[in-house]
Amino acid sequence: MNSAIVQRTGVLFADWMANWGRVVLDGVETVGAMTLFAWKTLRWMLAKRPPPESLWPNLYQVGVLSLPVVALTGTFIGMVLAVQSHFQFSQLGLESRLGAVINMTLVRELGPVLAATMLAGRVGGAMAAELGTMRVTEQIDALDSMGANPIHYLVVPRVLACLFLIPTLTVMADFMGFVGGYGYSVAILGIDEHYYLYNSEQFVEAFDLFAGLFKSFFFGAAIAIVSCYRGFHCRPGAEGVGHAATSSFVISFVLILMLDLFLGILLDSFYYTVWPQGASLF
Repeated sequence: MNSAIVQRTGVLFADWMANWGRVVLDGVETVGAMTLFAWKTLRWMLAKRPPPESLWPNLYQVGVLSLPVVALTGTFIGMVLAVQSHFQFSQLGLESRLGAVINMTLVRELGPVLAATMLAGRVGGAMAAELGTMRVTEQIDALDSMGANPIHYLVVPRVLACLFLIPTLTVMADFMGFVGGYGYSVAILGIDEHYYLYNSEQFVEAFDLFAGLFKSFFFGAAIAIVSCYRGFHCRPGAEGVGHAATSSFVISFVLILMLDLFLGILLDSFYYTVWPQGASLF
């Protein structure tokens, strides 16, 4: 009896190890394939400009159509920051510093991250679904057979659209967050307008805005590469298209958070190397 239990336990453990090994190998293979895909995209991006008829629709899709949702999200995030920060700062008697905290958080972190998240959900999923449908219906194979490189014609315009326009969306999210935080703080919470604007000017530096915009370029590249890769390697059928769209958002969101962490550490190290005194809220 005991030997049967031990044998059964050994089999279950071996199956568990095999499953995890398969997951690790699949992950390594995916990372390698995605890296090669990004390298091919970069080569075509530098070698030849994409045709305007494929670039302009993507610029419109990524930029213009994303403005309303990014603006609305930024406005409410500014209000939420005002509510939560006021609750904490009022206990310390530092309500007048509210503008500095809200706007610094917006331009350094929440503005670029939320703009990228909205882009991953609204644009990244659409890219993966569109390219996945083209793969399933063999349109990508048809382009290849006609001598048109699919990466140059389909991927490069989408990557350029994300790279060029996500900083603009980040600025929009920052601005609307400032408007939302300022309006709620002054009109609802009764914060003095002069001190709100004065502290924002004193503590929010140009480097903070630069840091957010610098991160946004990497976020946009990650979203475009992941979404196009998942679409190009879509499994057959409607289920495969849906899985490609879902996985593109999940992977993009995880990469956004990872990039935000590592780029934040890098930028903070650079800042305190150039300006050792830093800046203080208190």
